[in-house]
Amino acid sequence: MATVNMDAPGAEAVRVGVLLTTKPESKESVVIDEEGGSVYYKSSNNEAAKAFSFDQVVTVDSIKSFHPELLQPLTECMSSGCNAALLICGASTETTRALIDSSVIRQVVANLFSCMESRVKGELFISVSSLQFYPDGSAVDVLSLNRQTLQPVTHPVLGSLIGGLCEVCVHSAEEAYNLYETCRETLKANAGSISSRCSSLFMVTVEWKLHPEEVESDVCRSRFQLFSLAGGASRTDLRGVNPLLKVLDQIPNPAANISVGLLHHLLNDALKGNSRTVLIYCINPQGLLDNETPSALNLAQKVRCFATKPTNGCWSPRATEQKIRDSITDLRSVIMSQGDSEVHSIYELAELTQNLQMVKNQSWEKRREESEKIEVKIKTCKTSNSNLLFSGDHHPNSRQGTDTMKCLQDQLRQEMEEHITEGKGNTEKVQERVARIQQLKEALREETLKSGAATGNSPACQQSQLEYNKAEERRRQLKEDHGRLIQQEVEKMERDLAQENLPTEGPQRDLLVLTRERQVLVLQIEALRAEAQQAEKDLQDQYDRHRAELHCLREESLQVFRVFRQVSEEQRKISEGRYRSVLLEAVQDAIYLSAQNQQLEADNKQLRKSAGELKDMLAAQGDPVADLPSTLNV
Repeated sequence: MATVNMDAPGAEAVRVGVLLTTKPESKESVVIDEEGGSVYYKSSNNEAAKAFSFDQVVTVDSIKSFHPELLQPLTECMSSGCNAALLICGASTETTRALIDSSVIRQVVANLFSCMESRVKGELFISVSSLQFYPDGSAVDVLSLNRQTLQPVTHPVLGSLIGGLCEVCVHSAEEAYNLYETCRETLKANAGSISSRCSSLFMVTVEWKLHPEEVESDVCRSRFQLFSLAGGASRTDLRGVNPLLKVLDQIPNPAANISVGLLHHLLNDALKGNSRTVLIYCINPQGLLDNETPSALNLAQKVRCFATKPTNGCWSPRATEQKIRDSITDLRSVIMSQGDSEVHSIYELAELTQNLQMVKNQSWEKRREESEKIEVKIKTCKTSNSNLLFSGDHHPNSRQGTDTMKCLQDQLRQEMEEHITEGKGNTEKVQERVARIQQLKEALREETLKSGAATGNSPACQQSQLEYNKAEERRRQLKEDHGRLIQQEVEKMERDLAQENLPTEGPQRDLLVLTRERQVLVLQIEALRAEAQQAEKDLQDQYDRHRAELHCLREESLQVFRVFRQVSEEQRKISEGRYRSVLLEAVQDAIYLSAQNQQLEADNKQLRKSAGELKDMLAAQGDPVADLPSTLNV
């Protein structure tokens, strides 16, 4: 593994804490020293004990001692604008996850908010994001409404970012932790049976102005990343390989990092970037695999060899935006002078434009607006079993879909009414309201499509499928009963023939055989007739159910079309009313201007007439002024 320069200015080693989730079967297997910083492990094959050094080693009973030693400094550094990262590995059981959530994560979030609110003056802008990483390396934004493409981006001023990541604004520690629990439940629902092999990232971003009294103040930015990494430290682990192990294997070979996924990029940045990083590794000394405990201890000790360089994340949005704009202007001038000969300049211009867009997207107002859209979507997607439904694998039932569409319709109608009453207000407010109306219309259209796609999972369809399965089972059971009955009749016929003292061949034996075979054939015909009647009855029932479902579907479709027609008609009436009002005002203004023009012309004529009379009077009196060019003639 590559060595890390601990003597570099500002470098801090990655701190590692170990949590023993169970007590060892014997004191000789895993032993914690008196100072609680080392672990001695001895395998069952009588090998020499191995020593592993860490910053802190605790058991389940003393798990809260992590906070003053490891976690409190992690949250305190964020008040100075530094980033922090907490990596949690080895929490493979529900009991361990619940313990980590209640004793570690909840307290860390509470400490983070308490520290920021006590040390920072002025307004705080706090947002959270959540990512889910699948075993194949793909990443999904849990809070995304349209599943945007996620990619790591390195900005020259903002540093490492995730392009396309959605965020939700929060105002308290309780709200942030509730959203964390909601995202965890959504992760389990989305991943299904492979949820235990999926990793996740919960991120809290805090921003504040250094000089709140100034309009264009510098902004301080800090970020807390909480990684929950799945998999074991051994490559033979049935739970999969821990992503941290893969990252450590790829660090010595920089060329291998070209094609790594988003999770590997984030972990690499947490281990060698500008964050203060802490790793908590949960180890079960009573693991089923012999090499599970030593592999985990060895992996945790390797992480302790890395160092990061925490830096302050303060920047000036206005100065940064102006600097990028100036660079774009200069580069455009260079491109215009060079023509198409310099391709590198064109790529550089595209990169500068992208960086400018990133800076503009960091506006608090814009991010709050996007957060409100996500929160509205979250509220409309709640169900009884899950707080969120972002996955395409889970659809609301018909009643919930109807309630959601009704809510969207009410909001759309309210926005339209406000648009009518306040249509002549500020231009920016009018444009914002029109944009909200368009968004509500798109959300209503998406909800309608979702309801149509979820029809296959509606209670009526499920009931129909259940009835079909029952009918199929009845027909199968009936067929098996008839088969057994016919087989018993055949066996009875063979026993009767064997008991009859008849010659092997002869007309009397042939007549008896034909009589018995005729009875079996009649029994088979009756069985087939009964099966056919049952199948016909089931088919008729299925046909009636399908007709009823088709009628319900037609009624729902007509209801949707009626709603769309009503909304379109209301919008048309609103537009027509506004156009008529504007036209009437224009006509009134034209009439008023025409009247004013006529009045001015009449006044002008009167002035000319008065000036002429005055001139004549002066001429009649022999005034020399009358001989001069008149200045009154307008």
